[in-house]
Amino acid sequence: MPDVIFYPTGGGTGLIGMWKAFAELEAIGFIGKKRPRMVAVQAAGCAPMVRAFEAGTEHATRWEDAHTIAAGIRVPQAIGDFLILRAVRESRGFAIAVTDEAISSALNEVAHEEGLLLCPEGAATYAAYQQSLAEGRVSKTDRVMLFNCATGLKYPLPKVDRTLDRFRPIDYAKL
Repeated sequence: MPDVIFYPTGGGTGLIGMWKAFAELEAIGFIGKKRPRMVAVQAAGCAPMVRAFEAGTEHATRWEDAHTIAAGIRVPQAIGDFLILRAVRESRGFAIAVTDEAISSALNEVAHEEGLLLCPEGAATYAAYQQSLAEGRVSKTDRVMLFNCATGLKYPLPKVDRTLDRFRPIDYAKL
């Protein structure tokens, strides 16, 4: 069981489902009482759960003029807002928003360093993890799970400045 789960939260069905599944797994004896801290990750341009979490409210008000490069988490008003907030609070987790610039930077870093093409929503979880480490909300010793819910191939790829010669060997040192 991870210590912390970072989940890109638009409608929040994945986060709600995981929280429910942990209770069901305990009820049938597959796991004990230990639960991970749940972190709802949103974009700064559309963060109704973060605003509600920080305000201590049970429901999130609609986010007006929602905008972000991470279309999957651009959900101005989630139907299950109270369930998301309940899971985050019961788990002693938190809600966090990251900027589009941080999402883009995280996407590029993971692609370059790990060779993984994340979707922007998945990159948001990595950006949130980095921010949370810097703020001391999680530690390097925590076992952390970051959710990437899709492939980056669903999104337009950045423009390449050079033409690739498919008949010439790739010089990986120059990449």
